[in-house]
Amino acid sequence: MPGPGGTGFRSLGERTLYEGSVISLAIGTFEAPDGHRFEREIVHHPGAVSVVALHDDGRVVLLRQFRAPLGRELLEIPAGKRDVEGEPPEVTARRELEEETGLRAGSLEKLVTFHNSVGFCDEHSHVFLARGLEQVAVDRQGVEERHMTIELVALDEALAMIDAGAITDAKTVIGLTLAARRLGR
Repeated sequence: MPGPGGTGFRSLGERTLYEGSVISLAIGTFEAPDGHRFEREIVHHPGAVSVVALHDDGRVVLLRQFRAPLGRELLEIPAGKRDVEGEPPEVTARRELEEETGLRAGSLEKLVTFHNSVGFCDEHSHVFLARGLEQVAVDRQGVEERHMTIELVALDEALAMIDAGAITDAKTVIGLTLAARRLGR
């Protein structure tokens, strides 16, 4: 019986090796169309949202935040995990935008959903464009968020930063590029 996508691959199950607060690691066993059985390491992630927050003057909100896996700060659009069971992505995006930046979106438009690292992880991300921004209270969660800084950058300048290699975060590259396309740039 073919697996998802009709390819003939079948999942035979998996065993969990690690269960953390954000991710879990499992070994999945699969069967190829020719009957060959094989295993793959799989990271399970609840998914994420990110937001290109665009001010009326054409500037976007970028966050400079420490990222432990890289051991340095990155410049990124606001984002967060989908860590509230059953919460629609749009609601998570609005909540994360307010918590991290103190901005409430008058309108929120979905730009794309993408899979982050399909070779080993099931994480998928939803990217939104927020406009009609108004200031509200900030409620930063976690030590990295408490120490991050907010930078307002013209969208065209942010795109140039991608070209120059100053912005390398995937969700940020995708979000800014699609926002520019949506705006006709």
